[in-house]
Amino acid sequence: MPNPSTGETQFISPSGMIKVKVDGKDLEAPRTMPDPISGKPLPTTMIQACALAHVDVPHYCYHPKLPVAGNCRMCLVEFATPALGPDRKPLMKPDGTPKVTRSPRPAIACATPISPGVEIYTNTPAVKQMREAVLEFLLINHPLDCPICDQAGECKLQEYSVDYGKSDSRFVEPKVHKPKRVDLGPRIVLDDERCILCTRCIRFTKDVVGDDALGIVSRGSYSTLTAYPGRTFDNNYTLNTVDICPVGALTSKDFRFQMRVWFLKETKNVCASCATGCNIIIGSREGKVYRFEPRENDAVNSNWMCDYGRLNYKWIGQADRLRQVQSPKSKVQSPKSNGQARNVQVTAERLLLSGQGSIWKSVIAEISTKLGQIPPGSAAIIASARQTNEELYLLSKLAKKLGALTDSVPRTGEGDKLLLNSDRNPNSLGARLTGIAADPMGSNLPKIADGIRSGKIKTLIVFGEDVTKHGISTELLAKLETLIVSGILPNETTRLAQYLLPGCAHAEKRGTFTNSKGRVQKFLKAVEPPGDARPEWEFLHELVFAVAGQDGFATIEGLFNQMAQDVPAFKGLTWAGLGDTGITVPV
Repeated sequence: MPNPSTGETQFISPSGMIKVKVDGKDLEAPRTMPDPISGKPLPTTMIQACALAHVDVPHYCYHPKLPVAGNCRMCLVEFATPALGPDRKPLMKPDGTPKVTRSPRPAIACATPISPGVEIYTNTPAVKQMREAVLEFLLINHPLDCPICDQAGECKLQEYSVDYGKSDSRFVEPKVHKPKRVDLGPRIVLDDERCILCTRCIRFTKDVVGDDALGIVSRGSYSTLTAYPGRTFDNNYTLNTVDICPVGALTSKDFRFQMRVWFLKETKNVCASCATGCNIIIGSREGKVYRFEPRENDAVNSNWMCDYGRLNYKWIGQADRLRQVQSPKSKVQSPKSNGQARNVQVTAERLLLSGQGSIWKSVIAEISTKLGQIPPGSAAIIASARQTNEELYLLSKLAKKLGALTDSVPRTGEGDKLLLNSDRNPNSLGARLTGIAADPMGSNLPKIADGIRSGKIKTLIVFGEDVTKHGISTELLAKLETLIVSGILPNETTRLAQYLLPGCAHAEKRGTFTNSKGRVQKFLKAVEPPGDARPEWEFLHELVFAVAGQDGFATIEGLFNQMAQDVPAFKGLTWAGLGDTGITVPV
């Protein structure tokens, strides 16, 4: 408790918050804030107080999710504390406000705790002069290679030089040269000449990942970043160091020299590589995905994501993507096939000219007619847990109408203690909550195989899976009367499909996933799908309406809100209410 004799209580609010000032603005800040690594309470620092006041303090070594190093000195500020009289009580000005005593020395805002009544000044002439001096020292040996640097457009040295530095240089001596294009690991290239020794990468690798692989060697102007002797920088989180590097020292081999960042369109999305559901930013241009980057969400992935998920995007633009709708009516006899049937796609234009409407409308009508004629219980649905909540919900409605046996395919791999989940499906929980997956997942797959073998199941609907790898062989698929498949990439199941409905990657549509902890998160569309491919929820909505007579909403927002009313686990949720970071539901 504060000692009343010191007058400290005057600067503590009734709620226990500390009263401070930032550039003349009154602010109430908590006395402590959680440590980014351990979660234990630590004294609130000046830079944190400035952030609460929405005042930007330039910094390099400081990162809100890393331990404090305090070595770059870019965040220097001036400050003043309440002046105390002989009785240890605050001295007051004639206007009734407390007198303050300015400190003769500046403070590094990242490592200096606030105290009751402190006043922080971030924009004084002295502070401006200090920032200019720090930038001048950083640029002394820094190569002026911005035009060819991969970090250009995202470089804090570049930005702060414009915002806080000098326009001219006094340095005329030769620059110190250091190693360039260092192969630091399988995914990272290091340029030591650009490194400003902020040690962010070292602290992240040691304290967050638990892999003490990086360090600084040599002294003075010749200090360089390097990996431990005899080792390469290789763990599942190395590319996060590229994100947090404030300059162009660490670059990604995957993204290096691929695209200027100012040309990229940034779209908020969710990683679909495992059940963690890391929030990401998709960088794309002209229909091509160039990179995934982590998006901050303290409830899921903080500021990080694993390399496995980050690099799992190139399949989206593969040349062999499924692009065309296929049905028995679109198979024609080719004169050059020696009497064997050959699949030839009838284009939408030809169908329109023949008065049959669009190809999608024609095929959905054909499928709905077939499904409307089958006996109850003679169909099965296998839906991927990589489909969205909305798509799984629509499939569950279709299954209920058909009396179909349903399940999803489990997909597992090695996880880790940080972010990578052993469940490689992004929406396993969503599949269970919507009722499409068995419990345990995959337990109905042998029953479906037995049903096909016995002739009880004559119609199989498959979404996003190659069932020939999960106990339903090509021989069994050949016994079916009707095989309806939706997929993204070709496989044995799509090859045997009578009706083939090309779907979309998560980067090509909107929807929601439910991660392993029950957090419902939405993602947005970054690029257009190829060819005739459509978001699965769109044509499923049409199919459910045609088969079950249950109309819904023509928008993803309306469909989600309808699902939230029908599925007990999502009760009370709305699309708008999910925001950018999602909501956790009880499971």
